[in-house]
Amino acid sequence: MTAMSTQKACASSSSSSSSSASQWKHDVFLSFYEEDTRNNFTDHLYSALIQKGIIVYRDNVNLKEGKPIASELMKAIEESKYAIIILSKNYAFSKRCLNELVKILEYKKEKGLKILPIFYHVMPSDVGNQRETFGKAFLKHEEDRQVSIEQIQKWRTALKEVSKIRGRHLTDREQMM
Repeated sequence: MTAMSTQKACASSSSSSSSSASQWKHDVFLSFYEEDTRNNFTDHLYSALIQKGIIVYRDNVNLKEGKPIASELMKAIEESKYAIIILSKNYAFSKRCLNELVKILEYKKEKGLKILPIFYHVMPSDVGNQRETFGKAFLKHEEDRQVSIEQIQKWRTALKEVSKIRGRHLTDREQMM
């Protein structure tokens, strides 16, 4: 299955805090495009977080059956202290990823959610200016009659905003861990 195939899923994870006194249910929420990073970088990051004593929520394990995925993920963002956004080349093809990004940035403003973007084999300027695959994704979204102009504008604004947040830029030669 290619990254441009039918369903564009954005996989997400958050980690549960063991402290009942904490105001946060999750320490970390991970937002990533599963076809690009689930079986490589994100799995390594997940393992590293676990090794540091953080129990990481996995969308394929912790999402409750019969519950709407999108609303469960939005709730997990609200219950998180941190968000790590792994912006990979096909991230913007996923409406779910883009909606998560909008929510993460809204919650950053409202509740002080701390954000770390990871630019995984993409240039921050391509993310912010929607060039390369990010531009191609928006051409596809603009052809989709089910997506409003207002929603597309929210996504564009969110990508511009996240591209200006200092994060990690990983290329083929660099590894985070």
